[in-house]
Amino acid sequence: MSTATHKVHDGHVHVHGEGCGHATAMHDGHVDFLHDGHLHHVHEDHVDEHDADVHVVAEAHDHAHGPDCGHEPVEHDGHVDYLHDGHRHAPHEDHVDEH
Repeated sequence: MSTATHKVHDGHVHVHGEGCGHATAMHDGHVDFLHDGHLHHVHEDHVDEHDADVHVVAEAHDHAHGPDCGHEPVEHDGHVDYLHDGHRHAPHEDHVDEH
């Protein structure tokens, strides 16, 4: 039995899993799902909520984000993210980060 405490995301009706539509990230030895700006981890009969402090790479998509890409720019943590399908994407080296 673990003595560690964790933040439970109450009232979460979406079921996370393979193909659920959310980006995934390895975090503390398990898979989390990026959802609404934070990470969700399915844990026993509930969902734990973690801060999104990890580097999450967005799924590949069909265009490069930039000033004229058609997505709304949002200042975030010293760079610009672009709102895309309910997520914030940030161009980074040869890929796109999901925030």
